[in-house]
Amino acid sequence: MTLATAADYGWIRSSSSLFAYGLEVGYTLTLVRGVSPSELFRIVGAEPRGVCQGLSGFIAAEQEFLDGYEEWPEAFLAGAFTAQGEGGDWTLALEFGGDLGTRPMETLSAGTRAVSHSSNGGKPMHFFHWYEDGELRTTFEWPSNRTGSTPDELNGLMTEVGLNPSGDEDPDVDRKAAVLALAERLTGVRVTEELLAEAEYQMGEVPEEDTEEWRSITIDVTDAHGAGTHVQLRRDQP
Repeated sequence: MTLATAADYGWIRSSSSLFAYGLEVGYTLTLVRGVSPSELFRIVGAEPRGVCQGLSGFIAAEQEFLDGYEEWPEAFLAGAFTAQGEGGDWTLALEFGGDLGTRPMETLSAGTRAVSHSSNGGKPMHFFHWYEDGELRTTFEWPSNRTGSTPDELNGLMTEVGLNPSGDEDPDVDRKAAVLALAERLTGVRVTEELLAEAEYQMGEVPEEDTEEWRSITIDVTDAHGAGTHVQLRRDQP
């Protein structure tokens, strides 16, 4: 296991870093062990879109993809390549503005491990997901508010990388950098600026998931003291 901490990922905030583009517009970075880029695209139903060299090439291809639509497309472009990590080869998949990191992770992680983290850009929403053998083990937006089948299993690792799973965050720790370090602890894949900049990306056009007509939604609310409540709104309510 690596000993990565938030300090190892301070480069993501550099104004010259290509990763800053993802932080600005929104991104999802997904790591899956033992699943090739081609197999990952097959599982998510992506149509192959060739290859490109480096992250700058992928960003240019993504912009060209968006420019081909008059309105926002019902699909997004993902790029993937093979990286070395704990236990062998991992596929690193990156996309901007899509939702690859939340589906179909149960299938992608069947018999293996998958980790993803994301941001939706300008809005303050950042998510982390750890799947093991088809099961969502730990997920969170805020480190102190975790869910999943084993929400507390990563608490020790979270503390080591700079996250606080039990209370207020250290203002001197970059939470996003710490999340990248946590992903490295679970995968053994060291994501560097050079790795992203120099990799050859296989590209795939991933269709957006079909949205079924909703019948009800449940809104959960937690106050400042940790007390929670919820209300369900039904489509057939007057």
